[in-house]
Amino acid sequence: MRIAPVLAFVFLFTVFVSPATHAGEEHVLEIEKADGESHQFSIELVVTADKQRRGLMYRTELADDAGMLFFYQNCELASFWMKNTYIPLDMIFIEADGRIARISEEAQPHTLDIHQSGVPVNGILEVNGGLTQRLGIAAGDYIRHPWFGDGGKATCD
Repeated sequence: MRIAPVLAFVFLFTVFVSPATHAGEEHVLEIEKADGESHQFSIELVVTADKQRRGLMYRTELADDAGMLFFYQNCELASFWMKNTYIPLDMIFIEADGRIARISEEAQPHTLDIHQSGVPVNGILEVNGGLTQRLGIAAGDYIRHPWFGDGGKATCD
């Protein structure tokens, strides 16, 4: 009879705490360029307001193949600044279909300069500053991740 509570705990833990389903865990995202070349990133998903406010603040390093993906259920104009952020970042603004709308390159740490999407977006991917230029990633390229594109969670309703 003691096995039933243990099995119930294991089931609930698997369903509700599985790394594949929760924000803040690492996931894979791919950027597909217009020339067909692609680049994969290990990303941290950020969906809660508290985690979105904190973002990459106070972090002192970010691997070249890593990033943080902010997600909004519906399209909205997005604005970011770099207060309390210690590393330069490229901010990639993403539309519901996964298309990169705009990139704000080399956002400088510890500034209140506003970096805007310019159009309503569902996501923002932050990567190391200068990385998009080095890899040739540009507006019009596509983010491949389950949140975007056909069947994704992103909408512009």
